[in-house]
Amino acid sequence: MTLHIPFDNSFARLPEGFAARHAPDPVPAPRLLAVNRPLAADLGITLPDDDDALARVFSGNALPEGAEPLAQVYAGHQFGGFSPQLGDGRALLIGEVAPQNGPRRDIQLKGSGRTPFSRMGDGRAWMGPVLREYLVSEAMQALGIPTTRALAAVATGETVQRETGLPGAVLTRVAASHLRVGHFEYFAARRDTPRLHMLLDYAIARHAPDAATPLDFLQTVIARQADLVAQWMSVGFIHGVMNTDNTSISGETIDYGPCAFLDSYHLERVFSSIDTGGRYGFANQAAILPWNMAQLASALIAAEPQGAAVLEAYTQAVHAMPTAIETAWLHRFGQKIGLARAAQSDRPLIDALLGLMMRDGADFTNTFRALSGADPAAARDQFLDRAAFDDWAGDWQARLRQEDDPAALMARVNPALIPRNHRVEAMIQAAVAGNMAPFQELSDALATPFADPGDAADLTRPPTAEEAVTRTFCGT
Repeated sequence: MTLHIPFDNSFARLPEGFAARHAPDPVPAPRLLAVNRPLAADLGITLPDDDDALARVFSGNALPEGAEPLAQVYAGHQFGGFSPQLGDGRALLIGEVAPQNGPRRDIQLKGSGRTPFSRMGDGRAWMGPVLREYLVSEAMQALGIPTTRALAAVATGETVQRETGLPGAVLTRVAASHLRVGHFEYFAARRDTPRLHMLLDYAIARHAPDAATPLDFLQTVIARQADLVAQWMSVGFIHGVMNTDNTSISGETIDYGPCAFLDSYHLERVFSSIDTGGRYGFANQAAILPWNMAQLASALIAAEPQGAAVLEAYTQAVHAMPTAIETAWLHRFGQKIGLARAAQSDRPLIDALLGLMMRDGADFTNTFRALSGADPAAARDQFLDRAAFDDWAGDWQARLRQEDDPAALMARVNPALIPRNHRVEAMIQAAVAGNMAPFQELSDALATPFADPGDAADLTRPPTAEEAVTRTFCGT
C-alpha cells in the first residue's frame, strides 16, 4: 500500500500576495513518533504500514503527489501591539483535502524549517511542544471542543537550539483552515482592498456560506468564538497566547503553545511564561476574544462602503459579544451542575460554588466529576470548609428537583480526565529520553475522557507540590 492524499488545494489557487511558495527544509534522520490512522481514514488518506515512509512524508523530506507547500502571510496583534507582517515562520500548508463525508481540511507541517516569514527564527520545533500539541489537541477533540487535529509527529534527528539543545520534531496539523483574524488585518493595514475582498469571499465560501455581507460574516465568527471560549472555561483550559494571529476564523482552537489546564480553581491563573501581565489568564479569556473580534471588525470595515451606519452596525456586533459569552458560559456551567437550561437566576448558585472552590483551592475537574457521581456528597472532600459546602449543596439539591435527569447530564459534560499539566510534562521528559510509553498511555486514556478511568485512575490525581507546573512555554 502506498501513501495517497487526495489533495484539492483551494488556497494555493488564490492569486499572488496571499502566500509564498516554499519547500520544507530536509531533516537528517526522520523517525515516526505517532500517527493518527483513524483521522487519516476520515480524511480519505491512505497510509502505508511502513513507518519509515511515513516519517519521510510527515517530516517534509518526501512530499506526496499533489502537495503545494506554501507559507501564508498575515499580521497580528500580539499582547496588544500590532505587528503588520507575521506569517507562517515555521509552518507550511502542504495542501487541502475535501473528503466526501466531511468538510474541507488543511494539512500543515509545523516545524518544517525556515520560510520567507521566519524573521529571526530557525523555523523548527522541538519535540516537547510537538507532542504537547498532538496530545492536547486530540484530547480537546475527545472533549467535544472545536480544535485543530494532529495527524502525525516525527522526530527529525537534529538538535534545535533553545535555552539548550533539544531534539527536533515536526507536527502534521489538520485544521478546518488556517485563516486567522491576522489575515484580514494584514490586507486592511496595507489598504489592499482588492485582496481583502478576495480573502473575504474565500473565507465566506469556506466557513460562512450563508453570510450575505461582511457584517454577516463577522457575526458568524463572533458566535463561534463566544461559544468556544465558554467551552474552554468549562474544562479549565487556558490558551495562553490569544493573539489575533492565533484566533481562527473557523472557530477552532489553534496554536497550543503555552496552553495549560487548571488544577485548583482560580480566576486569575496564568501559566504562560510570556504572559507576564496576565493578559491571557483564565478569566481574562472571556474579555480578550471580544477585543480580538473588534480587530476583525476594524479590518472588515475596510471592505464596506464607509458611513456612520456601517460603523454603528459593526460596533453593535462587537458590543453584543460579552452578552453572548455570558449566555454560553451560563449554559455550559449550568450543565456542569446538572441544569439543562440554566437561567440568569441560577447564576448565584454557580458563582457560589466557584467562589468556594477558589477560596479552598478545590480541584476544578475532580470537584465537578465528584458532583456527577453516584454519591455527590463525595465532592465535599475537595473543600476545607465542608460546612460551607454542605450549605451550598442543600440549595443545589433543591434546585435539582426541578430537573429531569441531572446525573446523566453531568456525566456527559464533566470529564474524569483532562491533560493534566504535570502529566504532560512528565510525558515530554520521558519522550526526550526515548520512552514513548507515557505518551501512548495518556493518548489512550484521554480518548474517552467521560468514561470511568478504570486502570487509568491515577491520571485523575492532582499534582503534588513537587510535581506542580507553574509555567508553560511556547517552544519557539
